[in-house]
This record gives sequence, C-alpha cells and structure tokens, in this order.
Amino acid sequence: MAGRKVLIVYAHQEPNSFNGSLKTVAVEELSKQGCSVTVSDLYAMQFEPRATRNDIVGCLHNSDNFSYAVEATEAYKRGCLSNDLIEEQKKVQEADLLIFQFPLYWFSMPAIMKGWMDRVLVQGFAHDFPMCYDTGLLKVYMSDLFCFLILEQVSYHGIMHFCGVKVLEPHICFAPEHVSEEKRKEMLIAWAQRLKTLWKEEPINCSAEWYFK
Repeated sequence: MAGRKVLIVYAHQEPNSFNGSLKTVAVEELSKQGCSVTVSDLYAMQFEPRATRNDIVGCLHNSDNFSYAVEATEAYKRGCLSNDLIEEQKKVQEADLLIFQFPLYWFSMPAIMKGWMDRVLVQGFAHDFPMCYDTGLLKVYMSDLFCFLILEQVSYHGIMHFCGVKVLEPHICFAPEHVSEEKRKEMLIAWAQRLKTLWKEEPINCSAEWYFK
C-alpha cells in the first residue's frame, strides 16, 4: 500500500543466508508497493540485548534498589532512555506494519531479538496495565517470519498482543537448510506472493485454540 511504513526487525548474522534472501524479498516487494521500508538489522547494528542500568540516562528513580522494569518505565516518562532505545521506539511508533524475521534457536527467537523486545517494549511505551491486549498502547499490524516450525508460539504472540498489536498469521519456512535449492526458491516466491496481499489479511485471534485447531 503506497505511503505505508514498514519496520523489519531482522536477526541473522549472514547477509547471504536464506534469511537474508527473505529480508531482501520483503524490502523489494514492499518498496514496489510504494511502502517506505526500514530495516533494523540487529547484528549489523551490534544491538545490545542485555537490559542493564546503562539503558537509563541520568539519575535512577530508586538508587537503593534497582528494578529494571521500574527504572525503564520512569526513564521513558522523563525521556531519559538510552539513544538506541529511543531510536527503535520511534521506528515502531511510525510503522504501519512490523515484520520480525529470525531463525529459530531452540524453539525460540535468538537472544538478540528477545533482547530487542525486552529493552524496546517498555511499560509506558508499549503497554501500561490495564491498557494491554486489545487496549495496548501499540496499534500496528505484525507479521512474523520464521525459518523453522514452531509449536509453542503463543508466548511470543502474547508479547505483541499484550502490547495491542494486531497479529497476522505466521509465515513459516520449514528447515530451508535441508531442502533443495529449487524448494528454497519456491519458499521465496511464496513469501513474495503473500506480501502482495498482506494488507488485506485479517489478524488472528492469538488464542491457544487458534494454534491447535
């Protein structure tokens, strides 16, 4: 859709990997549609995955008993988060579509991707109980792109659904390293085809019943 903004949060070490090809396909296809596409390439950025005291600029809310959740929330309110978090939050705020792309490590996302969620999606920015799930603070769509089959994805979608994001059906490329080059090309074509109509898709309901239907 012309004029729409897309943020791809991408976690793979090798640009020439299958993941790299999937990311390139997304950038090219969405750009053809007139979208403005931004990629947060976490490895290339050397994104810090650890949630630490360094995320808060200036004085702590409670220097006697450090609580990351409390301090990050208070720092967000004061505009005192570290610059890397402010930059990522700005990208999220401007996006109409989020695509999280990563290979599956031990039935979960890579640590650098989880660190992005831990540090960027702070209370006050992405959620603020009781403003969560359908009333969460983020009002964007989300698509997720994996390179393996995952059966326990409710918790991952729970992160984004908790923040108010409308979640689209996962796009799964099963074990690309174990299939032929021809099959990998078919996977890339299938992803490009889905992107052509992605804006017309309805969000999933993010319930456990949806995953095990």
